[in-house]
Amino acid sequence: MKAIRRFTVRTVLPEQLQPLHELALNLRWSWHPETRELFRSVDPEVWAAVGEDPVRLLGEVPAARLAALATDRRFLRRLGDLSDDLRDYLAGPRWYQSAPPTGDGSGPLPAAIAYFSPEYGIAAALPQYSGGLGILAGDHLKAASDLGVPLVGVGLFYRHGYFRQSLSRDGWQQERYPLLDPDELAVTLLREADGTPCRIDLALPGGRTLAAQIWKAQVGRVPLLLLDSDIEANTADLREVTDRLYGGGSEHRLLQEMLLGIGGVRAVRTYCRLTGHPEPEVFHTNEGHAGFLGVERISELVGAGLGFAAALEAVRAGTLFTTHTPVPAGIDRFDRELVARHFGGDAALPGVPTDQVLALGVESWPGGDSKLFNMAAMGLRLAQRANGVSTLHGEVSRGMFSGLWPGFDAAEVPITSVTNGVHAPTWIDPAVVRLAAGELGLERAEDAMATGEARRWTGVERIGNGEIWDLRRALRSQLVDEARRRLRASWRQRGAGDAELGWVDAVLDPDVLTIGFARRVPSYKRLTLMLRDPVRLRSLLLHPTRPVQIVVAGKAHPADDGGKRLIQQLVRFADDPEIRHRIVFLPDYDMAMAKHLYPGCDVWLNNPLRPLEACGTSGMKAALNGCLNLSVLDGWWDEWYDGQNGWAIPTADGISSTLDPESPEAERRDDIESAALYDLIEHQVAAKFYDRASDGLPHGWIAMVRHTLVTLGPKVLAGRMVREYVERLYAPAALAQRELAGSGHLGARSLADWKTRVRAGWPAVRVEHVEAEGLAEAQELGSTLTLRVQVSLGALEPGDVDVQVVSGRVDETDGISDAVALALKPTGGPDLDGRYRYEGSLELCRTGPFGYTVRVLPAHHLLASPAELGLAALPAETPGMDAGLLR
Repeated sequence: MKAIRRFTVRTVLPEQLQPLHELALNLRWSWHPETRELFRSVDPEVWAAVGEDPVRLLGEVPAARLAALATDRRFLRRLGDLSDDLRDYLAGPRWYQSAPPTGDGSGPLPAAIAYFSPEYGIAAALPQYSGGLGILAGDHLKAASDLGVPLVGVGLFYRHGYFRQSLSRDGWQQERYPLLDPDELAVTLLREADGTPCRIDLALPGGRTLAAQIWKAQVGRVPLLLLDSDIEANTADLREVTDRLYGGGSEHRLLQEMLLGIGGVRAVRTYCRLTGHPEPEVFHTNEGHAGFLGVERISELVGAGLGFAAALEAVRAGTLFTTHTPVPAGIDRFDRELVARHFGGDAALPGVPTDQVLALGVESWPGGDSKLFNMAAMGLRLAQRANGVSTLHGEVSRGMFSGLWPGFDAAEVPITSVTNGVHAPTWIDPAVVRLAAGELGLERAEDAMATGEARRWTGVERIGNGEIWDLRRALRSQLVDEARRRLRASWRQRGAGDAELGWVDAVLDPDVLTIGFARRVPSYKRLTLMLRDPVRLRSLLLHPTRPVQIVVAGKAHPADDGGKRLIQQLVRFADDPEIRHRIVFLPDYDMAMAKHLYPGCDVWLNNPLRPLEACGTSGMKAALNGCLNLSVLDGWWDEWYDGQNGWAIPTADGISSTLDPESPEAERRDDIESAALYDLIEHQVAAKFYDRASDGLPHGWIAMVRHTLVTLGPKVLAGRMVREYVERLYAPAALAQRELAGSGHLGARSLADWKTRVRAGWPAVRVEHVEAEGLAEAQELGSTLTLRVQVSLGALEPGDVDVQVVSGRVDETDGISDAVALALKPTGGPDLDGRYRYEGSLELCRTGPFGYTVRVLPAHHLLASPAELGLAALPAETPGMDAGLLR
């Protein structure tokens, strides 16, 4: 029989144990080993049965056990100490509270930052994530908490989370969506002072209203606000808006993103009103899903008396947009008419005309589709600052979005990069921490993991080879046990009986080189590249003296049958009785599995199509545990591979990175790169792992492990990442926001008026004449050219522009690369024809083909980048552009 109603019966804790509630409801327990150990000691069997979830533990532990603990003085002392430790952590000053003002030091760091993301991977017990974007967002919040950064997280509460994965008998992915009960999770309902639940309302077409309540998860010092539409005030279809992550059709996704962006801003305002938390000065949009937050903030300012143009400038100044996708297909795009319907008529936001909303998302560049609304384009237009998530990804993003800044080379597109990091206390196995603490001391080790300020983890060099090797074997053994347990459970789900599964006890070997591969399964990540030559792979797995074993995990999107076929192909290969002890696919990849995978693998494999991996943080988590990376030079590995911390898989860069796996180019590319992968594993990776000295230790391998920990450890930390965001992006954004908001938004009004005047007058701006004194066919290195330029500015003034000479190496088409811009100086007022004269000197500081041009750009002290308006005036013809050979 099926229950007609479901509810949770909570355990009533004895008064002495009340601090357990406080500890359970702050998700700091997910990265604090001492707190986790306290909960485990409450009842080890129940702790394991509830998936190491403190909230569920307290709901299921027998009352007799709680009564016994209430009189256990040793347990109560530990409980009191950990409760005091949490209060100190929440209230005490941390890095942010003592960090000096950045930039020109003219003002304090932001009072608060609002961080918006569609998903968050905080803990397996709060399944509100699907993959790397959510895990990154969770690590961002945790690192901000450790550093004391006053962040407020904003997301959606998905009643079904992301799907749970299992396999059919023939290896086809199957999905199920368990219903999440908030009463069994580490969340609390945000309530008004009178105890009623807070409610957020969004106007929809046809006079309908989308309502949501707000769940708060406490992530250390950081509140995470999650909006939930599953309330009685909504109709049945609107209750399902927050049903599952990345589910539903186009309108369903649009409603989710409206609720995240517009509703999210209102949730932040509500939270600050109720708690006294400082209002955010900076809004950080983690991918385009939350882009409508800027439209809501414009509406707020228009309602306060500001015009639309000035409100747009005020919003842009305090907004940061982070892009995570290197491919246009990864961007949410909606039908323009669908967006118009949801932002027009009775659904319109006050003060924000529908045509202005549509203009924010229009694909105005050559090749763009004018019928679509592009969420990334809106995110970039609403943010004065933007970044990619690795150095290479920043470069790719500048090229991908260059159409938004016509007249500028991709290198000048105002998108910087902050390379992602991972939260070390979450992802480092406690055994690794203990080993490091033996040399560094526990306090120093914990501080190094949290702040990410050290350039090297000095002291780790002193750890002995034997200690490192013993640790690596112990972690490998731990993974083998976990893999066998999961594999047995998977085969039972596939219909096998215990009598068929005796072989599982011999799966994997704690003394065999172990390679891990775990991630989402879109085609560009190439899950099955390792299967390109099955005979070659078998020979590696079954090598008589240097065998390899592979642990694979990953989920395909429920609508991606191509990804599901890749999983099925790998599962069928791994099901072969001859090799199934050497390669396994573990279904239902999540944070709980990952915590065993990363430490237990010797090598972390990543073989995407370059440059389609924005960052690839799984390899960072592996590196923190002494695992070596074997990866295509993409994402973070492209900038931090040094030849001693792993191996770079060669790529066929001259062949197109087409995503069609059946195209001839893709076939040839995959053949070349898979052959290179096999060669690396056989002749370098396995050879080094099994190269043992007389003491039985692979000293060369251990040296690479030690080098990885010493040099990569500090780089890959989320603490380093968040500090970069604070210093390079949050602080400048807050300063810009304050300057535009001061004196009744006088700066925003002035900047908006200036932009309007410049855009109107720009068609009349021209470079009329360029001459160079001392130019010859061949110039000597170190010589100087004197440049004289005449420009017409129309109705604009010299103070509105910057006249520059741009020089650098030129190619056979006279295209300038490695360009350097130098400002020219005006030499007086306008001549009789209204033209202004500018002069300057150009030093020839490099040899080879060299060239220059001249341009005029808008200039204003409140612009974050000269390219901000996307306006540039260049010579119609370019006298002086002849490329001379310099000697």
